[in-house]
Amino acid sequence: MTQEKDLKASNGYIMLFVFLFLFFGSIISFIVLSNAWFILGIVISLFILPGLILVNPNGSRVLLLFGDYKGTVKKNGLFWVNPFYTKKKVSLRARNFDSERLKVNDKLGNPVMISTILVWRVRDTYKASFDVDNFENFVVVQTDAAVRKLASLYPYDNFADEGLDEDITLRSSVNEVSDALEKELEERLNIAGIEVLEARIGYLAYANEIASAMLKRQQATAIVAARHKIVQGAVGMVEMALHELSAKELVDLDAERRAAMVSNLMVVLCSDKDATPVVNAGTLNH
Repeated sequence: MTQEKDLKASNGYIMLFVFLFLFFGSIISFIVLSNAWFILGIVISLFILPGLILVNPNGSRVLLLFGDYKGTVKKNGLFWVNPFYTKKKVSLRARNFDSERLKVNDKLGNPVMISTILVWRVRDTYKASFDVDNFENFVVVQTDAAVRKLASLYPYDNFADEGLDEDITLRSSVNEVSDALEKELEERLNIAGIEVLEARIGYLAYANEIASAMLKRQQATAIVAARHKIVQGAVGMVEMALHELSAKELVDLDAERRAAMVSNLMVVLCSDKDATPVVNAGTLNH
């Protein structure tokens, strides 16, 4: 047997009634009639009792007879099985696992702190019970291994300024990374009969030793991008101003005054602080 087998157990309510009838009937009969044979009825009733099992919703009982797997009862209710069966409870409910924060190196070698949130449940009770020693500990260990492998496959972020432009990164490609993590976990946990319902990155950050340096890098990148945008807008505004002045013939500017005007406008538009205007009370020639 290498896979789960569904075992159809007997109705437990009938056997419960038989137990109660034999147990209390034998006790009363023994007291009234003082016949030692009624002790046998008490012994038989006590033999029936261990065979009663209760299976709750999303629960199961794995049954073995002297080390031989006989099957699994998944149907809810009260049942009766061979009293010599060894009965092991295995929950089929969905479970959450929030892994510890691990320090690993991403694809570029940067140390990052990462953890995952896994939602899983037992699909095959035979594999969960007999193919691995402890399926709950197996989930913990394999999840940590999968997260370490995943982090080494992708960079934390894009560094386009250095020519490292990745399609998938840990920070921005949430769906793609989650899909890859789920696939990796399914392959690893399938040996234990575990079904992966969902896997997501729960925590992601640079390690403490490089966090401040990476923060400065991100700030510098943002500042450069903002300056680039400002310069593009300023050039467009200067071009529009010169075009409007020439089209409406408000003032005739030679090349030198045009260059000075362009310089002054660029300084005003690109400056971090408000410009202080200087009013020229003379003429354009002085």
